Parts: sequence; structure tokens; C-alpha cells
Amino acid sequence: MATESSRGLSDHLRGVTVTTLACLAGVAAAVTSTTVIGSDPSTTVQLGAVAAFVIAQYPILYAIGVDVSEFGVKDNLYVAFMTFALWFLSSTIVLSTGVTF
Repeated sequence: MATESSRGLSDHLRGVTVTTLACLAGVAAAVTSTTVIGSDPSTTVQLGAVAAFVIAQYPILYAIGVDVSEFGVKDNLYVAFMTFALWFLSSTIVLSTGVTF
């Protein structure tokens, strides 16, 4: 137990933190892209919001205590996919229900 506290987050807490932040970033990207860019589903500019939220997660993860220098290709793809998946689901719900912000 003493070695866990000295090296930072445990592996389980690291995974939960990365997943939670990626999911929240995806929902925030959906709200931002719908609010700022608009709800036209034919535009590809909304993917820029998703990319911005993917990139913005890394300094936040570093500030929380996750060692992002240890991230490999699999971890980076996981963060990008989870953010995109939650953006896609949230954006679909917003567009199909006709919610305006």
C-alpha cells in the first residue's frame, strides 16, 4: 500500500479517471458543438470541437495526477474513441429531439 501512494494513482483509479473524463468531454463537446457551431448535421466543423476536447483532456489528466507520458497508442486511441462515441451519442440525441441551447 505504501508504494501505491508514492507513485500516484492506482491502476484502477487511473482507468476510472481517464474513462470519466473522456465521457464528460464527449458530452461537453456535443453541447459546445451544438451551441456554438449549430445543429446542421451536414457540417464537418463539429468534429473540430471533438478534436479540441480530446486535446484539452491531456493537461487536465496531468493536473489530476495521471502520468500521460506513459500513454501508448492504445491509451490515446481509447481517449479519442470514448470522446467521439459520447459526442456522437449525445449529438444524435440533441439533433433527434430538437433541443436548442
